[in-house]
Amino acid sequence: MDEHKMTNPSEATATVTEQEERPLTPDEEIAELEKLLASEGEDFQARCRLGELYFSKGRLDDALAEVKKSIEMAEGLRAEMNRSLAMYYSNLGTIYGTKGMMDEAEAQFKKALEVFPEDVLALFNLGRVHSDKRQFVEAKNYYERLVEVNPEDPIAWYNLAGVYAELDNPAVSDYNTIDMAIQCYLKVLELDPKHLECSFKLMEITLSHKKTDLAIKVMEEAVDHNPDEPLAYYNLISTYDKCKMFEQAEQTRQKLKDRFTKRSRETGKA
Repeated sequence: MDEHKMTNPSEATATVTEQEERPLTPDEEIAELEKLLASEGEDFQARCRLGELYFSKGRLDDALAEVKKSIEMAEGLRAEMNRSLAMYYSNLGTIYGTKGMMDEAEAQFKKALEVFPEDVLALFNLGRVHSDKRQFVEAKNYYERLVEVNPEDPIAWYNLAGVYAELDNPAVSDYNTIDMAIQCYLKVLELDPKHLECSFKLMEITLSHKKTDLAIKVMEEAVDHNPDEPLAYYNLISTYDKCKMFEQAEQTRQKLKDRFTKRSRETGKA
């Protein structure tokens, strides 16, 4: 009968522990990291370590590829951190501004742009700060950057248009920017056709610069897009009168009267 040697439990435990504590060889560690990155490719630390191991093993092409990927990931992390940090500076500036501490607010908005030059909140608020100070050249620079970063924002274009209109005033600067103001107001209406305040501003500017056809077009479209807003009709009537288009003005008065008489009746029935 064969004799079977019994294993001492403490010896077995010691053997397992030794296996667990034994450091991985470079080749084993490479295999583990490759396996990890196959399923979790965004593990930055793992990728950095793999690049080091490839280099130590003389696998230079593999090391080069991993280090490039690590740099790309690090740059992405840094950009995201900068974006977040800029947001916090802008939030701090907003709090200071709400408390009336404008110098402190301006300093924080500028810090935000130092960290992340495309921070929308900082660009918007610095433009507004300088506009309030009537420093329109500085405001223009910030708003121009803002519309580059956020070209689909009608408020950004509206503010830039207002600055261009101010700069065209000879008492403010020697800039000739009225056409730029008009184009910005038109951009606002392209993005937000119901923006009545923009329509009124554009109507005033175009009338004062003898661009009557554009003034009429803008106000006619304002009525089309805001059929239940009496101010749109009143401003269109005024525009017709100023352009000596009295028949069209009278027709618009009648249209306004008919529309709101009908509306009053419908409200009364309800």
